[in-house]
Parts: sequence; structure tokens; C-alpha cells
Amino acid sequence: MSSPENENKCSSHENSSPESDILEYLKIKLENVIKFRDRYFEEHSLEDAIHKNDDLKKLQAETLKIFDENETAATQINKAQYFFMKGALLNVVSEYNKDAENLLSKAIKLDRKLVEAWNELGDCYWKNDEFKKSQSCFEGALKERKNKVSLRNLSMLSRQEVVNLKAERIANVEKGLNYAKEAVQLDPQDGLSWCCLGNAHLSYFFYVQQNPKIMKQSISAYFQAEKDIVARSSPDLHYNKGIVLKYKQEFKEALESFKKASLYDPAWDRPKVREQQLVQYLNDIVELVSTKGKMKNKRLKNLLNSINSKHLGPYLEDTKNIVTGANAKLIPVNIQGLTAGLNELKVLLGKVVCSVRNEETVPFTFCMVDETGDCVVVTLFNLADGKGVIIGDSIAIPEPLVTDVDFEYNSVGYKFRLIRVETPILLAVNGKLLQKDQTAGVQMSISRKFD
Repeated sequence: MSSPENENKCSSHENSSPESDILEYLKIKLENVIKFRDRYFEEHSLEDAIHKNDDLKKLQAETLKIFDENETAATQINKAQYFFMKGALLNVVSEYNKDAENLLSKAIKLDRKLVEAWNELGDCYWKNDEFKKSQSCFEGALKERKNKVSLRNLSMLSRQEVVNLKAERIANVEKGLNYAKEAVQLDPQDGLSWCCLGNAHLSYFFYVQQNPKIMKQSISAYFQAEKDIVARSSPDLHYNKGIVLKYKQEFKEALESFKKASLYDPAWDRPKVREQQLVQYLNDIVELVSTKGKMKNKRLKNLLNSINSKHLGPYLEDTKNIVTGANAKLIPVNIQGLTAGLNELKVLLGKVVCSVRNEETVPFTFCMVDETGDCVVVTLFNLADGKGVIIGDSIAIPEPLVTDVDFEYNSVGYKFRLIRVETPILLAVNGKLLQKDQTAGVQMSISRKFD
């Protein structure tokens, strides 16, 4: 595709076509602008991303001149079609445009079967934070014809609607997932629909059922989306994929996703902030594990001496295997006695030496030492706000799920052992199991610059 500087160099007279074909001519001009926006990185490097919006606005302005020059001829043929196309041209950028809203509204009044005009107007209202009007437009488009654009947008709006009751929230998330599935079914090759489905699965995981299979479906949908050049160029895809990978504690991949989101949209600060926060979090973990929470030797020695098997609490006796549910005796082990993966029939006992600052509060992160003085980082998910453990607490973790983190990012090495606790009520703190009122669902922060 040619650059905006080369686009439309000829005058409208040199490019003109017979009057009967003027609407087709303008349609091609509009499609060129949309293609330039959506497929910018087919002809441009990521280093050019900083110029994308300016390039798009320049091409938009040049194309608007052509529309204005041909307005009389075009409106004599089909006013509704012309108003729709000019409105869509004004709406091609990310900012709300009042003239776009007016033109698209006129187009629909003249021809209510213009599905594309309904969708553009819905998007226009969304940019102005008029969500109810936006939803009505997408529903109006669906009444005329089932289409993936309306379904995608209704999926997003359903999932983002603010409601008071948990049951309403769950119903909206389920509705959003169904819309997303329909969009993919209509066009399995459309990456934006796959991206929307990935986000819908993610919402379902956090708000309805925290089943690992659902998280896998989310990641699978994102990978499917990346096969499409349009979706692959979307910073939102990489940002939201980064959120999932961070939750899964695939730290290197999460950092790379946040960086990629920043590369595709250098003016968008959120991915940069997420990347910086995660780097700081990992730096803190490495430092605190290596220094055992920066605890002074005398205090650390006292803590180690105070580790007592009675703090195993319920795990002193026979208990149920987490995976099989069968009665079994858990064997106390030290950190060195653990292996990567699920350590069945084992229980780790230790003392908290510090907590690790986390900007997002989830997961609650702390470091603990065993009786040998070895240190490990522990992440607690599904913990209620304001709840956690404090320095000096005795912690017993049954059947620990262990990951040995070891990677480099930006020439910095990150190596530590991590224990993930998904269900905190299984944790024994000072000899007692945590209570259910200390647990809560995870809160999610996906993005819709466009979802």
C-alpha cells in the first residue's frame, strides 16, 4: 500500500469516474483509508508506529476533500449511502467526532437496513461513553442481519456493563461469551473475533468458574487471533494476552506481550506501566529471596528456632489428597525436598520473613524460610482484600505447586523458586486453616481500547 504522502496525489478530476459510478469510487476511497489503518504494519515497521495516527489523519483529510468535491453528485444518487460513508470516514480515527454521529444518524433515518451504518454509529457513541445508545445500535444492526461486528461489540458491552448484583454480572458474562462464540462461528478466519472470544473466556474464568481449561481456551483464542494481520497489529490483543500470561505466572512471555503492545501503540501508557510494574515486582522477589527478606541474622535465627511441627495444624494428622480426595498422610519436607510441579503427599512448613509489594494486590506475595534457612516466594490467589499473612507467621502449605523460574529479560536474570497457592483455605496459618471469609474472587483488568 502506498504511504499517505502518495495517496490521492491526482486531483479529483484526474481520478474521476462516470457519475453513475461515483458511490463505488467513494467506497473504494473509504476502504483504502480503513485498510491503511488496519493493515498499517504490512507496509511499515514498528518504528513507524509513532507516526501511525498522524499518517492516518493526513490520509483521512485528503479523502474527505474528495468526498466534499463529489457530494452533490453522490447525494443525488443515494443520500443514505453517502452520509454513511462520510460518517464512517470521520469515525475512522479513535477520537469521537460529532459530525460523524450526525451523518450516521441521518443515514440510518433514510435507510434503516444499513447494517454498517448502525455499527459505525454504535462505535461512535461508544467513543463518547454513551454505552446504552451504543448497545441499541448494535442490537439494531443485528435485527437487520446477523454479523460479526455487532456480535463482537455486544460481547464487549455485555461484559463491561456495571451491575450491582453478582447474578446479573454472571449473566452478562455468559451472554458476552455466547456473542463472541457466534462471531467466531460466522467467520472463523477473523482475528478480531478470536481476540474478543479470548477476552470473553477470560471474563468467564474470573467471574463465573475458575477452571484451568477456560484459561487455556482464552490463551488458545489469542494465539488464533495472532494469525490474522489485523488482530496481530492490535495493541489490545498483546496487552490482554499479557494479563493472562502474568496471571499464569509465565513472566517472560507476559513482559514480551506488554512490550509488544507498547511497540504497536507507543502513545499508550498502560502497557509500559504494566511492564515496569512486573519488572519491579520480579526484581523485588529476586532480592528478597536472596536476602531472606532483608532480615537481620539474629531475628532470622530466632524465627528458624521457633519453627515447630505443631504449626502443621490439621496436617499433623491424616488428611485428604488435594487431587484425588483420598485420605493420606502428608510428609513434611523442606524447600530442597520439593520438585517442580505438584508435590503430592508433601507439606512444607516455614516462617514468613517478608511480603513483596505488588501494585495490583493480586496475588498476595510473601517470602518464607524453612528450618534450614532456605527461602522461597509464595503467591496467594483468591484472597480477600486486606487479608494475608504477616512476618513471623507459621505457614503450612499442603501439596505445594512449585515453579522454578529462570529466564532473562533485557539482559537481567531472574531465578527463584515459586510456590503458587490457588486455594488459600487449604493454607494453615499458625496451626489453623484460613477461613472462607478470607477468600475472594480475583479481579480482572483487561483493556478495551477496543476490548
